[in-house]
Amino acid sequence: MTRRRVERAQELLRVANLTVTEVCYLVGFNSLGSFSSRFREVAGMTPSQFQRRAHLTGPPPIPGCFIMMSMGPGAAPRTAPDRSSAISEKPPSSDDT
Repeated sequence: MTRRRVERAQELLRVANLTVTEVCYLVGFNSLGSFSSRFREVAGMTPSQFQRRAHLTGPPPIPGCFIMMSMGPGAAPRTAPDRSSAISEKPPSSDDT
């Protein structure tokens, strides 16, 4: 399974304008250190070195926002729920009239 994650990471690093940290979490690693170690074992270089080489020789990378959109809602970083509708205005008091 680690090899498959690293292969997916290589593809993302090659074609997308994402940081190594973003790729790390997108492919399922929970630790940047573990990701970098495993990546180096499989690919023979660090993720940053791989990305630099890929961007020097390949086509321009795809913007990261397009990659995140195409991966579906579960892949995007989670944000706090919108609670603006739960906040209501204070009713006017009798002093305001």
